[in-house]
Amino acid sequence: MSDEPRMLRWRVRVLATAGALLVALAAASAPRPTPLQQANALLARMTLDEKISLAADGSAGVPRLGIPGLAMADGPNGVRPGPPSGTAFPTAEIVAASWDSALAARFGTALGAEAAGKGFNLLFAPTVNILRTPRWGRAAETLGEDPFLAGRIVAAEIQGMQNQHVIAQVKHFAANNQEIQRTGNPFGVPLLSPAVNVLVSERALQEIYYPAFKAAVQEGGAASVMCSYPQINGLYACQNPATLGALKHDWGFTGFVGPDAILAVRDTLAAINAGVDNFQLGGVGLPPVQVLHQVAMERLDDMVRRILSAMFSVGLFDPPAPGVVGTPEHRALAAEIAASGSVLLKNDGHVLPLGPGVGSIAVIGYDAGPGTQTAEGGSASVVGGPVVTPLDAITARAGQGVQVHYAPGTLGVVPLPTVPAGVLTPSSGSGPGLLGTYYASMDGSGSALGAFVSPTLDFATALIPGAHSARWTGTLTTTTTGTHRFSLEHAGVARLSIDGQLVASGDNEGLGPVLGLLGAPPQTFQGLASLTPVKPSSITLEYSVGSAVVGSPLHLGWQPPDPTLVAAAVAAARASDVAVVFANDVTGEGMDRSSLALPGDQDGLIAAVAAANPRTIVVLHTAGPVLMPWLAQVAAVIEAWYPGERTGDAIAALLFGDVNPSGRLPMTFPADETQGPAKTAAEYPGTNGAVHYDEGIDVGYRFYDRAGEQPLFPFGHGLSYTSFALDRLRLTRRHGGTIHVSVRVTNTGARAGAEVVQLYVGFPDSTGEPPSQLEGFAKVFLKPGQRHRVRMTLRPASFAVWSTAEGAFVVQPGVYALRVGTSSRDLPLGASVELRSGR
Repeated sequence: MSDEPRMLRWRVRVLATAGALLVALAAASAPRPTPLQQANALLARMTLDEKISLAADGSAGVPRLGIPGLAMADGPNGVRPGPPSGTAFPTAEIVAASWDSALAARFGTALGAEAAGKGFNLLFAPTVNILRTPRWGRAAETLGEDPFLAGRIVAAEIQGMQNQHVIAQVKHFAANNQEIQRTGNPFGVPLLSPAVNVLVSERALQEIYYPAFKAAVQEGGAASVMCSYPQINGLYACQNPATLGALKHDWGFTGFVGPDAILAVRDTLAAINAGVDNFQLGGVGLPPVQVLHQVAMERLDDMVRRILSAMFSVGLFDPPAPGVVGTPEHRALAAEIAASGSVLLKNDGHVLPLGPGVGSIAVIGYDAGPGTQTAEGGSASVVGGPVVTPLDAITARAGQGVQVHYAPGTLGVVPLPTVPAGVLTPSSGSGPGLLGTYYASMDGSGSALGAFVSPTLDFATALIPGAHSARWTGTLTTTTTGTHRFSLEHAGVARLSIDGQLVASGDNEGLGPVLGLLGAPPQTFQGLASLTPVKPSSITLEYSVGSAVVGSPLHLGWQPPDPTLVAAAVAAARASDVAVVFANDVTGEGMDRSSLALPGDQDGLIAAVAAANPRTIVVLHTAGPVLMPWLAQVAAVIEAWYPGERTGDAIAALLFGDVNPSGRLPMTFPADETQGPAKTAAEYPGTNGAVHYDEGIDVGYRFYDRAGEQPLFPFGHGLSYTSFALDRLRLTRRHGGTIHVSVRVTNTGARAGAEVVQLYVGFPDSTGEPPSQLEGFAKVFLKPGQRHRVRMTLRPASFAVWSTAEGAFVVQPGVYALRVGTSSRDLPLGASVELRSGR
């Protein structure tokens, strides 16, 4: 046989192989379609019903086309629902207090991995609403008062989270800065009354309340955004074309918008037209499936395209990531975050860290033991692993050679025992108890529906049918002279007055029992009254269903004076080398704090302990600033926030110097209740259904600087066990308006530690801006004697202000002051640059 046919076949095979190889190489080198291109290709294959199903809910996905369902979960501080138990991380404000973007990215990665491990692919996180008032009940789950700091932290966290194939739904867009009246009065008069109307300038939105969301979208790549409950300038946030238009059109956001649960959407069609794309959390308007049949195909396709694009952008169509839940590595990270974000506020006489000379320690406070506060209540609560309490961790770290004495000193910030009927006499009728009068109105006005005596005020349902408010009156007769504690646990609005003086009050949706109180005590409002058995005291409790969403539960508790509790704590402190007092507040979703004072009898406990032992250290488990009337009496204060399940490990490491404190305040601590913005009722919590943001762009330290108020502790403040020196500030101007700022940092102390270098820009007076604003920061770890040059970058946007006239950010001409230091009030290094105008 001739070799020619064989040779021909061989050549054909070679050519075929080469062709296949070329095709494979071409395919490999071809750019991968973008998420938007992939979404469009899949969208073209969907039926009308499939599109409507995905936009209306999305939980079922579209199995025919391999589109996964959207599986949603709460998650700012961990993954709340679903087994198995996950990691109860520290609350998000601690990540912000670390001033560490790399740590935020690691936190986001762990959070995403735990969501994937629990079977969720969409996490309601992070929360980036600016802390306008320190009373906000959700301060713990957000990132402080400064938009630049919040933007850097959130971008890093989102990148880490979405790398785990989990969509981050950043929330709550926008100007959602209080819990009071955020949903109106859902079960009041009228039903589904309007939510509070936030009256805020466009400039404040653009410069204060938008930037963290903008960074989340443009730098973090957030695939989803949650719109909030309140109205913004007359339109609900989820039905507001202006705010959602800024998100989608001005910032180039290609992901999808989902509403907060149920009450955020009052008109389904208006929400769709404004920019809401998915309704899995529901609404009180018409059913989405019904409305979506009426929507133009162009808008429906846009909704579905955005959902699909978000899925492709985080890899939901790729092989699933191997999610993990509650690993030792995650629990170690939780302890690391808690320690890194704790802030040493005061350390007189170098009482900290505790050294080998300490032979005995008094650990004091209900919050130090099993009742330690690790989280806020509500949707941010997480089913975590076993909590390491401060008492257990301090005892273990101290070792056998150190005596640890524990005394709670207080019953804790919890519901107190019910005020007994025997001490109550009604204002009329037969007793014992208080006379309750019930009204159909929301404020106790009009004709009474009924009146009768209740022996105690301990109700699962406080109101009679048809009533929306009530008032209980009578007298209280005690057998003990001294300070009495009272507690209100309720849903709605309650006000307790004794002898005409307001003792305790609170406005609470009552979501705690519904969403969980894991790591947080029951939401209560506490007060004190000085009573004597010489004469009965008048007592009035006013109640309205208010913004309650769980009926009308109401519990009035009290604690007569019990000197033995404080006496035992004082004795333990006096017998010890040092005393460590743990104190906490109570916050959570659906409520705001009614006061910045530590609740209950904790201030008195701290003062008594400090009088017995000048080497008293106070550890605060609070959501934000608290007043400190005892500050001058104590040696040291640590703000430990709500530190998650490994709280004890973190605080023990700080107390004994295993970890050098490096946290810095992400919010200003006022010296008293009168400081800071939002001073009037119209400005907070609002009047006649509206809250006026009259402070404009002067939020947080910006307000303090403009008003010349001296805070208790400034934004950015934090101490260390070592010392640092900053010098040799240098500026380098680059093409395009970029300015590189560098400064040399030297560890001048004897311990290794981290310093946070902060860069503030002072604007010309003509801009109308506050005196200075954070525009750069860097955290650097140095060994003793080590030096490092820290570099930060200013871009044209760092100098831009919002022009209402031009509807854009502009750089106004003038001289700009650059200041570098370690807090908003400690800026020893300075330079100036002159800029021309521009956009």
